[in-house]
Amino acid sequence: MSEKNFDYVVIKALDDGVNVIGLTRGSDTRFHHSEKLDSGEVMIAQFTEHTSAIKVRGNAKIYTPFGEIDSSKK
Repeated sequence: MSEKNFDYVVIKALDDGVNVIGLTRGSDTRFHHSEKLDSGEVMIAQFTEHTSAIKVRGNAKIYTPFGEIDSSKK
């Protein structure tokens, strides 16, 4: 088994109904996974050879190796 160091992000929902969507790699970017979080729920997500982007929609705090980011409602 080869060791790969993939980056993780932690998403904490601050309100009900936060959407977390994983997007694929490659020439055609597509949605491949989605989750809906309620207030206080936490999701740990990982960038992999299949996941190139993670979209967060709603009021959440996102913790990355680069620092903390707040997403907000529209």
